[in-house]
Amino acid sequence: MPSLSPESLDAVLAKGLAPLYLIHGEETLLALEAADKLRKLSSSQGYQEREVLTVEAGFDWSQLRESMSSVSLFASLKLLEIRIPGGKPGTEGAEALQQLAAAPPQDTITLITLPRLEKAQLQSKWFAALEKAAVVVEAKPVGRHELAGWIARRMKLQQQQLSPEALSFFADRVEGNLLAARQEVDKLALLYPAGELSLEQLREAVANVARFDVFHLSESWLSGDSARVQRMLEGLLAEGESPVLVLWSFTEDVRMLLRLRQGLKDGRQLRDLARELRLWGDKQRLAEPALRRIGPRKLMTALSECARIDQQIKGVAVGDPWHSLRGLALLLAA
Repeated sequence: MPSLSPESLDAVLAKGLAPLYLIHGEETLLALEAADKLRKLSSSQGYQEREVLTVEAGFDWSQLRESMSSVSLFASLKLLEIRIPGGKPGTEGAEALQQLAAAPPQDTITLITLPRLEKAQLQSKWFAALEKAAVVVEAKPVGRHELAGWIARRMKLQQQQLSPEALSFFADRVEGNLLAARQEVDKLALLYPAGELSLEQLREAVANVARFDVFHLSESWLSGDSARVQRMLEGLLAEGESPVLVLWSFTEDVRMLLRLRQGLKDGRQLRDLARELRLWGDKQRLAEPALRRIGPRKLMTALSECARIDQQIKGVAVGDPWHSLRGLALLLAA
């Protein structure tokens, strides 16, 4: 069955409990919240006993078989949690999970939790078997363009609202740090009554807890968001990120746009080029409009600037590489 988002899990749980659940994904907060919802509901419906198996190095998979076949001494209903933090069950574990998917234990709700999975794991036989048998929840990261909506929905649950300007300010303060975003939303419920909060109230209450990932840097300048790319660079500098990795991100994506331009000029289809250049998600959506906006001359200038910044990092050329990276970002985002 198709994966659910954590926010849609409530509606599914309202229809009744299933014997098997699988929660996986990169956003830890959303995965934890989904698991907590399942624990709370199962407990309220009589699944009082809880057993947790954590799959680490040397884990004995016979423990799972014993748990599946054992009869509870304390309660007739049980919640069995199987945590696989590494995401790789191994050969024996893969067989055990396929057996579990084929025949979940009676009087038991089984919850399997996994981290973000790679393509090979998502295409494995054990995952396919679980995906077919279980209610699957995927905790995907909440991107910047989704963050304001996520905050607004959380605020609505506590009868509070924000103007579009205030929402944008809030999102800027917590981008890349969803756990802190939830904490800031919870704090607003304690500080202020129900109703619409002003931008001034947010300025006083919401801490600047944004965390930035260099691998999302390109989304900001590809979309032409000069303010965001500068904010991200300041955040990366403050967090001690290496300018080498930041420069690599710029260089790779400038070269990607030049290769995309040449491919389109040769009459090739965007779909084929996207697959060849490994353009997925937001980057695939933003690449062609960015190419039209920036143009080949500016891209070649940017590539030359990347080479100069590389020399600055190595100490061969004079200048502050972070200052030059800011200039490069503005050149590409303008």
